[in-house]
Amino acid sequence: MADLILRGGIVYDGLGSPAFPGDVVVAGGRVVAVERRAGGAPSTSTGASRVIDVTGLAVAPGFVDPHAHSDLVPMMAEPQPFKLLQGVTTEINGNCGFSYAPDASRLEELTGDSVPDWTFAEYLDTVTAAGTANHVATLVGHSTLRGAVAGFAETLRDGDLERMCALAAEAFEAGACGLSSGLIYPPGSYAGTDELVALARVAHRYGVPYTTHMRDEGAGLAAALDEAVEIARRARVRLQVSHCKVAGRANHGQAAMLLGKLRDARVAGVDVRGDLYPYLAGATMLAALLPPSALAGGQVGDTLAEPSARARLRGLAEAGGTGAGLWQDTTPEGVLITTHAEPYFAGRSLADVTADAAALARLKTGGDAWEVACALIAADPAATMVVSLMAEEDMVEIMADPLVGIGSDNGAPTGLGHPRTWGCFPRFLGTYVREQGVVSWEEAVRKMTSATADQFGLSGRGWLGPGAWADICVFDPDTVGHSGTYAAPDARPSGVVHVLLEGHLVVESGEFTGERRGRVLR
Repeated sequence: MADLILRGGIVYDGLGSPAFPGDVVVAGGRVVAVERRAGGAPSTSTGASRVIDVTGLAVAPGFVDPHAHSDLVPMMAEPQPFKLLQGVTTEINGNCGFSYAPDASRLEELTGDSVPDWTFAEYLDTVTAAGTANHVATLVGHSTLRGAVAGFAETLRDGDLERMCALAAEAFEAGACGLSSGLIYPPGSYAGTDELVALARVAHRYGVPYTTHMRDEGAGLAAALDEAVEIARRARVRLQVSHCKVAGRANHGQAAMLLGKLRDARVAGVDVRGDLYPYLAGATMLAALLPPSALAGGQVGDTLAEPSARARLRGLAEAGGTGAGLWQDTTPEGVLITTHAEPYFAGRSLADVTADAAALARLKTGGDAWEVACALIAADPAATMVVSLMAEEDMVEIMADPLVGIGSDNGAPTGLGHPRTWGCFPRFLGTYVREQGVVSWEEAVRKMTSATADQFGLSGRGWLGPGAWADICVFDPDTVGHSGTYAAPDARPSGVVHVLLEGHLVVESGEFTGERRGRVLR
């Protein structure tokens, strides 16, 4: 007898095939049958413990988020359903070069998170013991590996790279699903191409991909894409270009160049794909405004205390280009401070703080927005921001390309974060599929499911058919969406009706059931 039948929905298989009316039959955590109902014929599916009528709703594989930063979310006291409420059943963590193992404590000043010196196996065991609301897989981060052996030193010593490769191999043995880099963030930004190739070759031995927040997403975008492709080609790994974008007002209009380089790489034999979030602002550390050299040695506060150092860094930042930070890619009005050790500054733009005499007095600074930014970062190197960077035309062109899937780049579901944390996938479906018709529903589902599952080797997930894991999202195409804004990001998504994890209902009629049913995928 089947455990559950989802009866009468419009079935999307996740592979981009035409949708059809049908019934999905679940037993033992797997999909055992998908029965078409041609011409409105009545269902022939019988003999289930439970039948749910989903007439008029879309039935799709659970969405797979290739770019998450939920690494510590399972350790929160209460289960966190913020991804399940978007229809996401699996997240890939450890992105942008930052995983919380091995030995991540040396990056505490930058991340703001104090964690034990876990091995990668210990980290995964800790997540398993805590329990997770949705499935998670985790990349090992290049910055974390570098920090573990060399801290914030700009130059590696003899034997350091070999030690990094050994730690990477240990992580892959423990179950890491790939290697990530974040090449605008120290200490990863100090690496040359050969260092990344050496680590990616370790990933090749384990058949896992290399994902990258590239060295430049603005003026140096073309060269950064070339480097990413070179690393993947030399190491013979699958390549995932994280949060594809064209950043910075002076650089807008280069979406075709970005997509052309991805296509050319595939023609040349590199298995490359990308992901994108459907927003014009990103979110990252406030320190990303500065050239990465500002954080050399891990003592950014001391560095920024020196007027001569601030002046030197300003010259680099205003010159723009790779290694200059994000300063030239945005404006003080476009920088929204989202977290800071002094809550007085959270929720305010850099322009607003600069114009506020009381704020300047708190920071013991004066002058223009650059000086204020330096003072804010010196007071809290782990402060975060939402930062306006992109143009709608570029984003939509990239979004429509079949090589680019959807990834949230979420943070923890607390405080004043980016709305993508709570609503990335419903926003894509509501705003860009239903309202703007950027892609078809079938293609939209593929972008959120098999396109990512295949890249990360998630066997049995990301598609809907007999034998697949019963990770399923049932949503209403007429109402799915998200109303969250940068000022009020944590609005509840609409239109996600039911979500299953391996056959268990974890969201029913739009409400989280309260169970931690997710698994750590190794």
